Amino acid sequence: MPDSIITHSPLPGLYIVATPIGNLGDITARAAATLAAADVIAAEDTRVTAKLLSHLGLRIPMTPYHDHSDERTRGALVARMADEVVVLVSDAGTPLISDPGYKLVRDARSAGRHVTTLPGPCAAIAAITLSGLPSDRFLFAGFLPSKAKARADTIAEFAALRATLVFYESGPRLAAALGALAEGLGNRDAAVAREISKLYEQCVTGTLTELAAHYADAPPKGEIVIIVGPPGEEVPEEADDASIDAALRMAMADHTVAQAAKAVAKRYGLDRHAIYARALSLKDAG
Repeated sequence: MPDSIITHSPLPGLYIVATPIGNLGDITARAAATLAAADVIAAEDTRVTAKLLSHLGLRIPMTPYHDHSDERTRGALVARMADEVVVLVSDAGTPLISDPGYKLVRDARSAGRHVTTLPGPCAAIAAITLSGLPSDRFLFAGFLPSKAKARADTIAEFAALRATLVFYESGPRLAAALGALAEGLGNRDAAVAREISKLYEQCVTGTLTELAAHYADAPPKGEIVIIVGPPGEEVPEEADDASIDAALRMAMADHTVAQAAKAVAKRYGLDRHAIYARALSLKDAG
């Protein structure tokens, strides 16, 4: 570790250290120096962090700290912070952003320990910069629920929010998530960013419907971020009876008749009661 990046010995306490989200060259000099000075590293997955330490030429003791870590594990780490440098890292990016850790920070603060953060890479922020979508106001919403109804209910909470929305997602669930977002939010401008900072970094832009179709038969690999633009002045789609019936059947596959009718009526600017009656007829007809 070059002496030039180590300015002083850190005080005992908790250091929240952001690590690269892909390219290991993105580690900051201060983060590398703090890792080198750590007495112990609390890592989400020690196998993942071991690769970063190997890249830096470091051999530092590690202990697992993740979603399933109990109060006794946190207590032991907080006790060590009285006299030692404890570094908290996640598998990639900034700890506590859709990763475990906030309870450890809370308990460290309650115990009067020194707590500081070392800013660095964050997939959500990086994806916003790649997307070209408005960044003056945004909401990070983590992962959407996997069950259709819970996912639709969650999306509905964001529908009226005039802000860019940011979600994390996995490849196999991507097309379904994009389709659900289109149904719940309207056909907004969006982007799908993946492999950020790696060799095959990609950011695909389009409407939610276009992106859902794009990934329907080719789920991508890698870490994925969905960015959805804020609502604009919505112009209802024009459609014939066949398109409306098709939209209702698709919506009723995952939602109640009432929910499906509401979504389709909004999409096409039609009377909700009339569309509800139409949906009931389709359901009765099988």
